[in-house]
Amino acid sequence: MRPLLTIASGNPVKVAEIEAMLGPLPVVVQRQPEALQVEETGSTYRENASLKATAAALATDGWALADDSGLEVDALGCAPGLYSARYAEGDDAKITKLLNDLGSTPYRSACFRSTMVLSDPEGHCVASAEGVCWGELLKAPAYPGGSYESLLWVREARCTYGEFNDAQLIRLGSRGKAARALAPDLRRFLQLI
Repeated sequence: MRPLLTIASGNPVKVAEIEAMLGPLPVVVQRQPEALQVEETGSTYRENASLKATAAALATDGWALADDSGLEVDALGCAPGLYSARYAEGDDAKITKLLNDLGSTPYRSACFRSTMVLSDPEGHCVASAEGVCWGELLKAPAYPGGSYESLLWVREARCTYGEFNDAQLIRLGSRGKAARALAPDLRRFLQLI
């Protein structure tokens, strides 16, 4: 019988993305309970991911996996970082604010950073891993309707983060790298060996 793993997110796109990344592991993945809301009060990605993983584990009496991530821009002192989701209201406003804050500087290096945390059924965070995807910010979005991912050009992929296909998300994406780094701990704790 394959163990059940709750992804501590109400976002079905994020859950599907993480499920695809965990594809090689023999686990059954489910989304967190619909009513579960967790306030992200941590001062690091790991703390926020731990809050979400613990809440989902306790709500389901099972293993839970959570992530927290953000866009870090070198020229802005790693902002918006932990506050990426709250940087402005709506994707268009976030892009406008980011580009205005960045101005005309030629220094446009940035990265997406993701931290994943695994919680046991008692709510103890037993493992964590980080993934980083580096790139450069374009001066305008590569396509309409995107958010930060439409701005981050990843040289290795020859496209923006938002244009990654599934294989590129797993291999180059920050969440994909974090999931791969966490896989040995997932195998050990969920006894998948």
